[in-house]
Amino acid sequence: MLTKSTELIQVRHARVRLAGDSGDGMQRVGSQFADIASMVGNIICTLPDYPTEIRAPAGTLARLSGYRLNFGDEEITTPGDSPFVLVAMNPEALKIWTAF
Repeated sequence: MLTKSTELIQVRHARVRLAGDSGDGMQRVGSQFADIASMVGNIICTLPDYPTEIRAPAGTLARLSGYRLNFGDEEITTPGDSPFVLVAMNPEALKIWTAF
């Protein structure tokens, strides 16, 4: 809920990275986010990050997947290296994606 003291800041572009285990649906959520961003008139560039091993043991870094989304109202040429926002679904995802 916005209060009277809340200041809204308009940004020209943003980079978001979603990260989690291979079964968390990161590519699905990322593609839906990209669809909505493009429907409202933004230019987008995406890159799904698939896991190295689909059936790796739980808690290992090899089973992590993610989705990069760079969107805005100006020219976008890459999915973005450093995100403005990182959505990590577990501690392993936070560990590996903050290393970049």
